[in-house]
Amino acid sequence: MLLLFAALGAITFLLRLSFIGLLGQRRIPPALQIALRFVPLAILTAITVPEIVMQDGRLITSLAEPKLVAGVVAVLVAARTRKILPTLAAGMATLWLARWVLQSVS
Repeated sequence: MLLLFAALGAITFLLRLSFIGLLGQRRIPPALQIALRFVPLAILTAITVPEIVMQDGRLITSLAEPKLVAGVVAVLVAARTRKILPTLAAGMATLWLARWVLQSVS
């Protein structure tokens, strides 16, 4: 088992090193540089959106779902401030508040 982990670690290291070795001395085209700026945003969106809009494999249709409300608030704060910390703080505060309100109503 240890040998398997070592082999997978070596393969991962060599894959990453190959990109650095191949592209380290070359200039990346401007169009690719612009496109690479959007990779973190696309990955974060792909990870978070399904978690926010789906529950138990089904699309959330109720606006009384705390994750959906918090997600909408976070998107609005992100669009307004364009900063990570206020976005995270507003989203988490809204999630906690919405859960607390819905639990006290139930």
